[in-house]
Amino acid sequence: MTNSPDPHPTRIPGYEGGPLTHRPELLEEPLFWLGHLASCVHGEEDAELLFGADYDAADEFQGELWEKAEWPAFTLPLPAGHRLHVVYRTFEDDAGVDYLLHHPDWDRAELLACDDGHFRGPALSWSELVGAADGALPGGSTTDAHARLLLLLPAFGDDEVPEDAPDRLAEALRALTGVEDPQALAVVLLEGQGAPGPVHWTTTPQGPKVNNGDHSPRNPTHPAALSPTSQSRVTTALTPEP
Repeated sequence: MTNSPDPHPTRIPGYEGGPLTHRPELLEEPLFWLGHLASCVHGEEDAELLFGADYDAADEFQGELWEKAEWPAFTLPLPAGHRLHVVYRTFEDDAGVDYLLHHPDWDRAELLACDDGHFRGPALSWSELVGAADGALPGGSTTDAHARLLLLLPAFGDDEVPEDAPDRLAEALRALTGVEDPQALAVVLLEGQGAPGPVHWTTTPQGPKVNNGDHSPRNPTHPAALSPTSQSRVTTALTPEP
């Protein structure tokens, strides 16, 4: 029997920390996005495209966000009752952003990626990222496809993206960030792809979609890989509907 998922949980099963706080207003703040996407750029020139003249303001905004005891959390509904949770883990000595997948029938959430100094990931292929962004199901932190795309982008990694990917990403950047050159930044973000960088995705004979990333739980050979059962249910949850 499936329970009704909590659209704004204060706790996530199997995930320690918090308290989690619902902060959808952050998704309307351009300075929030600059900090959120910082791990996806590499090098001074790329960082200049992201921050421009707003570097100090973005740094101050992020500093205030990380200093609070509450953990800002965002929930994105997926089909069949699944939920993607993006949690700002504000531990003083272990801060980072965690990406988790959960379903009410599961005993615990699956930790798919961590954007921090000991990064874990990537968690999503391009098709999975776009599928989660375009789902726009109600009951979560936002139904805006642009916000959902940017929120999940640091957990993305894929060495095969379609030709129209920069245009799609540039639309989101133009709508939410106020950066000077969204198109050029989109190209840079798709080249950098967060701390772990691009990975190659395959579908195994048993069904799960997996990658070869050195730091990804969705790589079956990783020491902290998801179990075969978890790999299968994560794939099912993230497979875009036809």
